[in-house]
Formats: sequence, C-alpha cells, structure tokens
Amino acid sequence: MAAVNRGVRPFGNPLPVRAFKSDHARNRVRTNQDPRREVGPMAVRSAWKGYLKLSLVTCAVELFNATTQTEKVSFRVINRDTGNRVRRIYIDGETGKPVPEEDQVKGYEVDKGEFLLIEEDEIEAIQIESNHTLNLDGFVRKDEIDPIYLDSPYYLAPADEVSEEAFAVIRDALSDKKMAGMARIVLYRRERPVVIEPRDRGMLLTTLRFDKLVRKPQQVFADLEKVEIDDDMIDIASHIIDRKKMRFDPSKFEDKYGDALIELIEAKKAGHKPPAPKPAERPSNVINLFDALKKSLASAEGGGSDGAKASTARKPAARKPAARSRPAASRKPAAKSRRRKSA
Repeated sequence: MAAVNRGVRPFGNPLPVRAFKSDHARNRVRTNQDPRREVGPMAVRSAWKGYLKLSLVTCAVELFNATTQTEKVSFRVINRDTGNRVRRIYIDGETGKPVPEEDQVKGYEVDKGEFLLIEEDEIEAIQIESNHTLNLDGFVRKDEIDPIYLDSPYYLAPADEVSEEAFAVIRDALSDKKMAGMARIVLYRRERPVVIEPRDRGMLLTTLRFDKLVRKPQQVFADLEKVEIDDDMIDIASHIIDRKKMRFDPSKFEDKYGDALIELIEAKKAGHKPPAPKPAERPSNVINLFDALKKSLASAEGGGSDGAKASTARKPAARKPAARSRPAASRKPAAKSRRRKSA
C-alpha cells in the first residue's frame, strides 16, 4: 500500500484497477475515458449572459464556448516522495512568507517597485454597455476579415423562450443579407471586438484581436530578399498541390502526440515498460531543389517510395552555370524567360 501511495511500483506488477478509480486517481493523470462521448446541451455552461441588440430590437442571449479541452491529457504535479498533489502558494517576494488569500490584492505598477492597489469591488463597479449588451453597430462580409484577427469562437443562443422570435429575426436577416454583425463584449474582464454570424439554428460569435496586438508581416518578412524562381519548378510544385487536393474534413485530424502519451500511460498502468521511442526523421535542407521537386511529384503520382525510385530513371539535363553579366551593348537578344522574381 505504501508503494501505491508513493506512486512507485516496479515494472511487471500491474496496478489494481481500483487504485485508478479511487481517490488515488487524483494523484496521477486525468484522461478523457471516452473522447467520442457526446455531451448533451444541458452539460454545457454559459460563459456569459446578456442581451443582443439591433437598433430597438433586443433579446436575452447566452454565450457558450464552441470548443473544449476535455480530450487532452492533463497531468497534476505530484510530490515524488509522498505521492501527494502539490499546491501552489503565493509568497511575499521579499520576506518569503506565505500570503493569506485575504491579503492578496491586485496592483498596477506606476513606477519601478511602486504599485497602485486596485480592489476587486472597484473593478466590479466598472460598468459599460458591453458588460451586458451586444450592440450590433455595424455589418461586414465575413470574408473581408483577415483570418489573423479571428480569435476564439462561441455559440450564441437565446436565453429564454420569450427571446427566441427576436433572436430568429436578427439571425435570418443576417443570413438573407449574407452579412456578419460587429459588436463589443466584456468577457473575462477584457473588452473585445466580436463578429456575429448565423450558424445552424443559432449564431456564431468570434472574438477578434485588436489591431495593435497583431504583428505586421514586415516585422518578420522584411529581411527576406527577392529571389529568381524557375517557372518549371513552380509548375512541378503546382502539380503536386493538384495531386494532393482534398476536402477539409476535421474529423480526420489525429492527435498523434496525445495518442503516444496515452500509450505511455496505459503501459505504466499495466506495469509494463514504456514503449520504445520512435524518433521521427528530421528533414534536412534541400540541396537540389529541382531534383527534390521531381522526386516529390513522382512519389505523389506513383505512391510512396516506389515513385521516388522511379524518379531516378529520368534525370533533368545538367544546367550550365549562369553567364557573368556583360555590358548591355554586347548582349544578344534574350529568349523567352522561364524565370520569375518572387514577390
């Protein structure tokens, strides 16, 4: 029993099943027992309640998270010696002594080492329209919004039977016009711009990032130089893309890393050695880009390594080194160019 409490058990001796269904379970790992289990609508708690407003039309609404984290493997931090869970405690940065919860308060740094204390009731007293009302104050086409500004999705639904008619009017009007409404909401003590669009029998609300929080492409791409690209290579790459076209199907997404974690957990639960790691092959920088593209194309058309072997049967002709530039007067008329400059 002591060995189970400490979380230490030799390989080859499986842990009793009851040990993972008792209070000891909290000292180990939480996994979703059946990620395919459907959760009924009653199990979903609202993240926000308020009103949706279009001019003088108002209805009570509720906001629900459109995504969940329940399928992820989550670990607890455990004391290796005792097998007990570890708690985080706030301590005073100078004295090192624990700070009781009633003495913990938010502080805003106004100068180095100088903080202005802000009480919870002072924060709660801040009330603006977006605390409780989604006021549709503008309309856009959803495809006009750069995806980089899209943040978190939520489902929006009427909060009661009385609100269903007004909710449906707003939803169907947006659908008929193929438009999305712009509004603002205070969520988790932050005001966020949002876009609202029809979705099934309800609506989808997506929080948006502020422009000042989105880095401009130039901050990352400014140092990339323009390069000359052979049109033949573009053609081959385009053909590979055509061969690998598919329909977007999120049901086929696989969490291979999560599966490997669960495999490790199941092995240790059964008292077996963890599965031997299978390191994925790391790609290296391509030296001959044209040859790599041709092999990729042959693999896409022939399926796997056989295609790669077939690509060796027809090698591209050796290319002459580029001639040094000559004075403009001595140059011959150029043939039709098969190279282009990158954007």
